[in-house]
Amino acid sequence: MSDTPGEPTMTLYRPVGQKELDLIVASGYRAFPPRLPHQPIFYPVLNEEYAVQTARDWNTRDAASGYAGYVTRFRVRASFLDRYPVRTVGGRSHREYWIPAEDLAAFNEQIVGRIEVVQEFRGHPPGASS
Repeated sequence: MSDTPGEPTMTLYRPVGQKELDLIVASGYRAFPPRLPHQPIFYPVLNEEYAVQTARDWNTRDAASGYAGYVTRFRVRASFLDRYPVRTVGGRSHREYWIPAEDLAAFNEQIVGRIEVVQEFRGHPPGASS
C-alpha cells in the first residue's frame, strides 16, 4: 500500500456507518472491511457530495449504521479501477464503482496512503430526544 511516485491515482469517497468505521480504524485506516454475506458489492463513489448525501440522509437514520454517518476519502491506483465501469445510479452526480465483494481485498491493496474521515453526521434513534 505504498505510494508509487508518478503512478496516477483516483480520489474516491465512501459513506460508512459506525461499525464499518470502527473496522477501518482497526486496520490503521488502510482497508475497508470484508463485505457481509448479504452485501455482494462494494460501492465507492466518485464525489464527496454523493457520499455526504448518503452519510447524512441514510446512515444517520439507520440502526445498523449506529445512527452515524461518516464520509471517507481515499486514493486508489487508477490502473486497478480501469477494469470496472463507472455506474450512474439516480441523478448525474450519483456515480460509483461496483467492486464485487470477492475483489475487495485486491481493491484494498490498491489504496495509496490512508483512508481519511472528512465529514461526520449524527442522528438519533426514533423516539430519542435530540
